[in-house]
Amino acid sequence: MLPPRFKESARPDTDGAVRLTDTDAALARLSAVHKHYLTDPFIRHFVPRAHLQPPRPPLINIGTYVRSEGIDKLVEAWFSFTEQEGTQCQVVSLGAGSDTRFWRISTGPRKDLLRAYFEIDFAEITTKKAMAIRKSKELSVVLGKPEDIKIANGGTSLHAPKYHLLAGDLRQPPSDLLALLEPHLSPMYPTLLLFECVLVYISPQASSALIQGFVDFFERGAAVQGGHGVLGGIVYEMYGLEDSFGKVMKSNLMARNVSLPGADPYPTQASLSTRFLQHGFTIAKALTLRDIRRSYVDPAEQERISHLEMLDEIEELELVLGHYAITWGVKLPASATIKADWATWDLKPYSASRDEED
Repeated sequence: MLPPRFKESARPDTDGAVRLTDTDAALARLSAVHKHYLTDPFIRHFVPRAHLQPPRPPLINIGTYVRSEGIDKLVEAWFSFTEQEGTQCQVVSLGAGSDTRFWRISTGPRKDLLRAYFEIDFAEITTKKAMAIRKSKELSVVLGKPEDIKIANGGTSLHAPKYHLLAGDLRQPPSDLLALLEPHLSPMYPTLLLFECVLVYISPQASSALIQGFVDFFERGAAVQGGHGVLGGIVYEMYGLEDSFGKVMKSNLMARNVSLPGADPYPTQASLSTRFLQHGFTIAKALTLRDIRRSYVDPAEQERISHLEMLDEIEELELVLGHYAITWGVKLPASATIKADWATWDLKPYSASRDEED
């Protein structure tokens, strides 16, 4: 047998390969911004030599746009319900990577509704993000006064009045992760969990334990404090990978030492809502990016995007978008008085929203 040290060094660095997927996502968003699909003045600060990065293919730009459009609308609706509730809300982004949502919210019209924003990721990711934040005046000024911004844990964490960047492994016991959050996270406020292309990379057991950990945290808060905020979640990831296209996708990722164990329990669109329903969520829904592109994007916006780049591979685009989905769910407290109708949290088809306006 080989010595243990040699065997260990011979193993592929699967975590490193997963971390590189954040680079892919950041470059895709940067490309979509440069091509005018999206507006995001902050993403360039998280991409080295952003002005030199080549554009991504139209298929990737459109997919990035549809993903952003769907998630942004759900988050916007969450903040609308928070306003109706007459309170503030919290956002916990798990596997946040280079995401810029905190800055987009904090410079937008809903900024006063945000109580706290948390980001958790590998230490290698959070260290680079903390450095980028401190290096950029445009990013750091949004956090608050310089004396209120603290680097912690050897440079892997950063704390500001409303923003907390934390190093953690989502596969560790949920109690350990919640211990990182607990000094600043309160179960008394509506709290939205964001999982953007992260749970698919960990085992179903680990992702289930993670969600249940937050459910338990909020239920303990109800028992101790006499009530708790609404708990919501948004998941974006691949699903239905047992057909020929899905098998090619998995094979291509395996060539990069990236596996997708989290996709196994979700072979169909109908199965996606069980992600939350199995943990006692009040409602859960799911839409593919293909659904969203077809029915949930303003036709005027569709027309604008169609003129940005030539796209010949419509069938391929439809096939790809059909294997990515956004799932969302909300868990309402059993005893607390709720003002807003959180159970109606949803994406509305464009035709339905037009009918309501008329």
